[in-house]
Amino acid sequence: MIQTNEVNLHSNWQKELANVVTCPQTLLNMLGLEAYFDTKDLEARRLFPVRVPKPFIKKMRYGDANDPLLLQVLPVHQEFLAKAGFNKDPLQEQQSAQPGVLHKYRSRILLMLKTGCAVNCRYCFRRHFPYQENQLNKRSLLDVVEYIKQHPQINEVILSGGDPLMAKDDAIDWLLNQLEPLKQLKRLRIHSRLPVVLPSRITETLCERLAVSRLKVILVNHINHANEIDETFSHAMQMLKRANVTLLNQAVLLKGINDTPDAQIALSEALFETDILPYYLHLLDKVEGASHFEVDETQARSIMAQMLETLPGFLVPKLVREIGGKTSKTPIDLQLD
Repeated sequence: MIQTNEVNLHSNWQKELANVVTCPQTLLNMLGLEAYFDTKDLEARRLFPVRVPKPFIKKMRYGDANDPLLLQVLPVHQEFLAKAGFNKDPLQEQQSAQPGVLHKYRSRILLMLKTGCAVNCRYCFRRHFPYQENQLNKRSLLDVVEYIKQHPQINEVILSGGDPLMAKDDAIDWLLNQLEPLKQLKRLRIHSRLPVVLPSRITETLCERLAVSRLKVILVNHINHANEIDETFSHAMQMLKRANVTLLNQAVLLKGINDTPDAQIALSEALFETDILPYYLHLLDKVEGASHFEVDETQARSIMAQMLETLPGFLVPKLVREIGGKTSKTPIDLQLD
């Protein structure tokens, strides 16, 4: 087990958040790749802003233009390509009945608690989402509490975004104080990429609050490659584990980044070393600007078959696709053609 004094998690996460890299040329300069990409690649930042925390950049391999972490965040000219079947709202989320709220699953409601992210991943299925129209404040969150009361079948709240851990600890405490009295609720699920790109976000204050919640708390990390997992992140996960938080992971299958059996096996093994269970492996959501990341189903099934041969069942995530308008994820049949 990692000792607390071996890892510095006491830096101010908000200061680190304020110092993210937003210029692709700066990012390339930091990695010794000044001359590698041309202006056509860098122009793609106009389609979706660049945003990368420095702790995540430190995990990238210096001088490696094919680093799997770099490729997730660096704009490229392929984002300008238009491909049939790819659109701005692949999951049909942009016409929700209530701003900032999605209720497509019968027993679960999703809140876009914060509309910003610490990192902008180029394959993000919400890269075109109208976040400015879906911002939640305390008044609108109280309206959500009333909505939950009126729908007694809801027993779980999912915090999403953006990234819900962009909210400060006191804001999360306030929200929990509103939700915990609702006896119908059993679970609080937090979907976040922040812990792996900015581990200092997992504070003692946050962990202490989650530990005393009557709700079962689940953190679903979003980690796509084993190289994202380091000692500092592992320590943050141990803090959450001591707070009785269930730790899961979901990943996206991305061409040129993690689309091999070896990469997926290494990810599952690295996750479990950190006490995280693989949960979902998603096929790419067909969002406009991300078609160059797509891995076809045949290759995905082949990867999964080799994972099943190599790993114990509990380390094999479910291969799924999200289809707009459907009320659940769609499992991918693993039978090879």
